[in-house]
Amino acid sequence: MKLFRGILILSLCLVMVMAVAACDTAETEAIKIGYVEWACATASSYLVKNIIIHELGLDAELVALDAGVMWQSIGTGDIDIMACAWLPGTHGGYYAEVETSIVDMGPNYEGALVGVVVPSYVNVNSIAELNDFADHFGGTIVGIDAGAGIMSATHSAIDVYGLDFELQESSDAAMTAALRSALDDQEWIVVTGWAPHWKFAYWDLKFLADPEGVYGGAETINTIVRTGFATDHPAVNAFLENFFMTAEQLGVLMGMMEEYRDPNDAAQAWIRGHRSIVDQWIGQ
Repeated sequence: MKLFRGILILSLCLVMVMAVAACDTAETEAIKIGYVEWACATASSYLVKNIIIHELGLDAELVALDAGVMWQSIGTGDIDIMACAWLPGTHGGYYAEVETSIVDMGPNYEGALVGVVVPSYVNVNSIAELNDFADHFGGTIVGIDAGAGIMSATHSAIDVYGLDFELQESSDAAMTAALRSALDDQEWIVVTGWAPHWKFAYWDLKFLADPEGVYGGAETINTIVRTGFATDHPAVNAFLENFFMTAEQLGVLMGMMEEYRDPNDAAQAWIRGHRSIVDQWIGQ
C-alpha cells in the first residue's frame, strides 16, 4: 500500500511538473505572427507584434510567407496569429481548407476592396472596356505575388471578360514601383489593387467597375489564431478580440510605414499617437 501511495504521489508530481513546464513554454516561446508582404498586412502585423512585446510584455516575431503557406501554417499551428485574412472572397478557398483547425476572431477592418486599378486620368471606367484600349496598356495587367487571392481572381476576370491581356506576376513593391513610374510620366497602366493601401492616399486612382462581379463586393480583414491559442496566451487573445481599426487609423499607420525606415519605429510611433485606442484594445 505504501509503495502504491508513493507511486501515486510521484505520478501526480510529474503531472504537475509537466503542466507547469508546458505553461512556461507557452509563455516564453515567441508568438509567431504570419503575414504576407502587402502594405496593409505589413502595417497591421507590425502593430500587433509591437503591442504584444511593448504593451503585454511577451515575445513575438513576424514570419513573412506566401498567402497559401500562411494559411497552411496557421492550420497546422506552426504560426499563432495572422491579422490579414481577407474574407469571405479573396482568401475564401484557403479558409475552407483549414476552417476546423483555426479560430476566426472576426474583423479587424471592414470595407476592404479588391479589383483592378488605374490612374484617374485614364479614360477607362470598367473592366469591360479594357480590350478597347489594350495597346495603351501594353496588353498587361501588373500583378503581385502568384499565390495571392487577387491574382486568382484576376485570372478569372481575364477569362470572364475575354481580355486580351497577360497578368504579370511581381510583388506589392514592384507593382507600386511600376505604378509610380507610370504616374510620373502620365502613362496608362492597370494594376491589381486593393484597399486599404497607402497608394490611394498618395495618388489619384480609381477601381474599374466590375459588372460581372468577379471580384465580389466589400470584404472584411479578419484576425485568425491557431486552435488552443486562447488557452496558451489569454492576455494576447483578449487584445485580439478587441483589435479593430478604422480606415483613417489604418491609413495613417500605412503612411507611417512608408515614412519610417524601420516599421517597428513606425508602429511604436503610431501607438504613442493613439494611446487611448491601444489602451482600449488591451483592457487598460
